[in-house]
Amino acid sequence: MEHTCPHLAASPPVAAGGRSFRGVSGGALPPLGEDDREAIRRRQVIAAAGSINERALTEARHWLGTPYQHQASLRGVGCDCLGLIRGVWRALQDAEPETPPPYRPDWAELGGRELLAEALARSLIPLDLAAARPGDVLLFRMAPDAPAKHCAILSAADRMIHAYWGRACVESWLGRWWRARLVAAFRYPSI
Repeated sequence: MEHTCPHLAASPPVAAGGRSFRGVSGGALPPLGEDDREAIRRRQVIAAAGSINERALTEARHWLGTPYQHQASLRGVGCDCLGLIRGVWRALQDAEPETPPPYRPDWAELGGRELLAEALARSLIPLDLAAARPGDVLLFRMAPDAPAKHCAILSAADRMIHAYWGRACVESWLGRWWRARLVAAFRYPSI
């Protein structure tokens, strides 16, 4: 059902100088497409959800089922674990704070800097692990001598939403195996 504002039905919007917003020909703007309507509905749901954590978790749930695609970040099309975090950021904050550099799809990188942890700390709010709540970002170190390279969004005390190779964006149990590899937690900043 198409909704129109009754105040705009009587006359076209006019800009300074008397120019119509309806275009050069004076015709109506094209109708919103279904993708536009869905984006508007998603933003309204997220805005109504409440706290930043509630909004982050609401958005993360929209990503469930998105196929795994290394370095991608497009809901419903493809994402990796960082792509999920980036996509939620864009839904909450709009533009991403920085563009991630190319990175390997595996956890075989040994030594070196903690590039993902450093980048998350620049844009998100670092937390004590015990303070993590649903909607917060979790960071995992998959091998003892490797940098922390896997991230997820906490969805419940014992569950997380994440994407990983060979799967899709899924909600998984946050059991002993994952908790042994958990090294950091972060919160999205409020708008």
